[in-house]
Amino acid sequence: MLSIEVLHEEIEPISEHLEDLIKRCLQASAEREEVSGEVVVTLVTNERIHELNRDYRGVDRPTDVLSFAMNEAGEEEMEIFIDEDEIDQFPNMLGDIIISLPKAKEQADDYGHSLERELGFLAVHGFLHLLGYDHQTEQEEKEMFSRQEEVLQQIGLTR
Repeated sequence: MLSIEVLHEEIEPISEHLEDLIKRCLQASAEREEVSGEVVVTLVTNERIHELNRDYRGVDRPTDVLSFAMNEAGEEEMEIFIDEDEIDQFPNMLGDIIISLPKAKEQADDYGHSLERELGFLAVHGFLHLLGYDHQTEQEEKEMFSRQEEVLQQIGLTR
């Protein structure tokens, strides 16, 4: 089971329908990938995601989605050791997914599909990044986008 929290930073909260849709997409992704844990999705402005993209990725422009995996060790981070007898006491914090709501709306218009489809796509895309999927090579992109499409089809978010 996946525990999902949806937050809004400096923007109006989205409808309950859209929030439930994001949660359904993430839950379906977790089931497909056979993982459980906790995920936080934060919807932000273009200005905020631009700042995060610049500060954490060195890319000085807004983007649509960013993922910050908790199970990925950084270069200068200490490894945390937990006794195997105590492992069940700690939740599996998968990480944070940050989505620019204005960018999602813009891309939905550009691609000619619904905001629901775009938010679902971005949520699943961000979630797969949390699990270590990437799209740097053609093969990686094919695998990742295939998994995304399967989940979106399952939810009924077709183009």
